[in-house]
Amino acid sequence: MIEFLRTRPSIPRDAVRGDMTEHTTGATTVYLEHSGGYRVVREAMDRADIEYEVYALDRKRCIDLALLVREELLENLPGMILGGAEVLDIGEISAPVYIPDVTSREHVYGGEVSVFYTPYP
Repeated sequence: MIEFLRTRPSIPRDAVRGDMTEHTTGATTVYLEHSGGYRVVREAMDRADIEYEVYALDRKRCIDLALLVREELLENLPGMILGGAEVLDIGEISAPVYIPDVTSREHVYGGEVSVFYTPYP
C-alpha cells in the first residue's frame, strides 16, 4: 500500500512511510500501520486493517491530504495487484479524525480501512 500511495499524483511521494523512525517534526508525512485483521476464507481471502495518519504543520493541508489518502484507498486501490496479492475490496472502519500530536505539536488526522485481498498467482 505504501508503494501504491507513492505512485498517486495527488500524494507527495516522499511523504508516504511505513514507520516513523525517519520522520522529522514539521515534515508532511503519511504513515501507514497494520492494525489487525483476520482470515476470512481459508487460503482464498484475507482481511488486513490498516491505520493511516497524516502529519503536517498546517491543519488545512493535513486534513486535505488525509482526505486524499482516504479517497485513493477507497476508490482506486480495489482491483490493484500489489506484492503478490490482489486487492478485492476496501472497507472504511473510520474516516479521518483529528488527533494532534501533543509532543511535536503537529496536526494529525488519522483513519482506518480494511483491505480484503487474495493471493495473486
